[in-house]
This record gives sequence, C-alpha cells and structure tokens, in this order.
Amino acid sequence: MTGFARVEGAEGAWSWAVEARSVNGRNLDVRFRGPPGFDLLEKGVRDGAQARFQRGQVTVGLQAKRAESAVAVSVNVEQLDRYLAMLDPLVKAGRAQPPTADGLLALRGVLAAVDAEDDPGVRAAVEQAMASTLLAALDALKASRLAEGAALAPVLGGQVARIDQLVAAAETEAAGQPVVIRDRFARRLKELAGEAASEERIIQEAAAQAVKADVREELDRLTAHVASARGLLAEDVAAGRRLDFLTQEFMREANTLCSKSATPALTAIGLDLKAVIEQFREQVQNVE
Repeated sequence: MTGFARVEGAEGAWSWAVEARSVNGRNLDVRFRGPPGFDLLEKGVRDGAQARFQRGQVTVGLQAKRAESAVAVSVNVEQLDRYLAMLDPLVKAGRAQPPTADGLLALRGVLAAVDAEDDPGVRAAVEQAMASTLLAALDALKASRLAEGAALAPVLGGQVARIDQLVAAAETEAAGQPVVIRDRFARRLKELAGEAASEERIIQEAAAQAVKADVREELDRLTAHVASARGLLAEDVAAGRRLDFLTQEFMREANTLCSKSATPALTAIGLDLKAVIEQFREQVQNVE
C-alpha cells in the first residue's frame, strides 16, 4: 500500500505541484493539504481516492503560486509619511542624510504586495486544471502501488509455498503419532503398574490419547487455507482484507497443531509454521 507520485501543472498566472503518497493502513484514510482559498478541491481528492483505493493512509499535498507579474505592488503612503516625519528633524539638525527613494521603499511596511483578484471565469479554469492534476497524481500513485504489489507477489507466493511444504511435513510426522503415544503410555503404565499392565488396557488408553492428539482436521484446514491464499493472490482484485483474515485462520490452526503435538519433531514443524505465517502476516499488511 506504499507509494509516491508527483505531478506538476499550470494555468494562466498559476503554477502548482501535487505530491501524493500512501502508507499502510487497515482502512482508507485520505488527507488533503492545499493553499488557502482552494478548499473545494478536497472533495474531489476524497472521491478520487475512494474510487481508486480500498486501504491505506493517503496524503495529497497541493502547493500553488502565482507569477510575480500577477502580483500588484502598492505604496503605503501613511507609513511612508510616518518615516519621513521621524527623519525630518534629524536631517534638519545635520544628524542624518536626506533619505533616498530606494532607501525609503526598503523600509518595513512601505511596499505591500497584493495578489490581484482572479476573474471568476479564470478562477474556475484554474481550479478545474488543478483538479485534473490532483486526479493525475492519484493515478500515478495507484501505478506506484501496483508496481510495489507486483514486486511483493512472488514474496507472498513463496511464503505460501513454504507453508504448504511445512503442512506436508507435519502430515508425514503426524502419521507416526499413534505409535509414539502407545509406546510412551505403555512404558509409563508399566513403570506404575509393573507387569500387571494388560496389553488390552494399554491399547485402549493409547487409542483414547491418540484421538485427542489427532491433527487431521487441522492439517486439512491448513491445506484448504493454502489453496484459498493462492486463489486470492491470483485474483486481479483487492484481497488485503481477506488475506489478513486468512492469516488469522492459519495461525489458529498452527497453534492447535503445536498444542496437540506428541513429538518434538512435530512441535518443531509447528513452530516453523508459525514463524512463516507471521512473516506472511507482516507482508499482507502491504497488500490492498
């Protein structure tokens, strides 16, 4: 969801530059900063962003200025008279030279630059041109985000493939859990009951524990989630929210897998699985 774009424009005496940038965000948050007097442009920016993006914090800044030729300069006669009144006694007393025109005009407050008022038709044309530049910046921002997404897709695909590999490894390791549970229970029972422990009881108790440690459902759901993730990554639509939810489901099944593990090897696979899922979750935050 990160990206940056800069577009410049001009109309009549006005010139401007638009910078649009975005960072990650769970929802779409649009912020606009523009020069005084152009507040009406904000609605167009918000509507344009909502039409192009679904998530992320989007900030659009507009900086505009008028050509110097369009700025009127006036002399503050009252302020100039005050300066002359202050200087006159000093000049007459020989304590100061008579003031020059350039010196007087350089004094603070003597010259005032006033922006000339735009004709309503000219103002409307400027605002329309600015609005077009703002939308062009949003288009460029979208292209920037799409480029980032194209670079991110192989990373996400590789992480999903790694999850798939770990699920397959967990399935292989889990197939031997019933035997491990039976042997472990038999040793423990014989330590407590000695030779009096019957084979039938060992089988019954081991079977009951094996049922509790069965991870078939978790592995099936993880396999289904892998297929869903691949399907979402292949779609040409915004899938960030659904991938975010899918990541939670991945982690839920991985946690259950670890809690049901009866062997160190399966626990290690489960921990590796959780680590990859966490990496996947972090990258999904960049996906719209």
